[in-house]
Amino acid sequence: MKIVCIGDSLTHGYKVKSSEVWTSLVQDKCRFELLNKGVIGDTTGGMLARFEKDVIGNKPSHVIIMGGTNDLIMEVPLGVILSNLTAMTHQARANKIKPIIGIQLLLEPTIAQKHWQGVANFYRVNEEITELRKRIAGFGNAFDVQIIDFYAEFNRHITLENKLDFYIDGLHPTIKGNEIMANTVRI
Repeated sequence: MKIVCIGDSLTHGYKVKSSEVWTSLVQDKCRFELLNKGVIGDTTGGMLARFEKDVIGNKPSHVIIMGGTNDLIMEVPLGVILSNLTAMTHQARANKIKPIIGIQLLLEPTIAQKHWQGVANFYRVNEEITELRKRIAGFGNAFDVQIIDFYAEFNRHITLENKLDFYIDGLHPTIKGNEIMANTVRI
């Protein structure tokens, strides 16, 4: 089995060692080839543009597609994000690659505002991530696409007291957060 993970900084791993990113932890646990094609700051449009090279060109059996937060920070409409995710899903299937969609994490607005002041209204972004999650779930059901709900599993572990244990900067997971994400992956 060979898996390509395409996404943004949540896939790439932001401010954690590459060996501590959820993708590496999954590969270590499962002993199959896993290529991390996460790009910091990428959008679903950017992912779609590089899908041929980064995914199809690597001839994987599976692809985990996860993106959308950067789009939402830049106020890209939900319909455009879902359209990009849909296009990648259909391209994967057309090339006999099993698509899996990962649902992004909610942000922690109070921490994010300290680290990313003036970048976005993180409360609005969270509302839209929640709506995107619903739409991805509906898409997954309608088209029989496996979903990995990082959003739900991550939130199950978060409390007011332990947020700093799981978020580096309100957007990106710590080593502990990456461990939760890795434990969420079932293929």
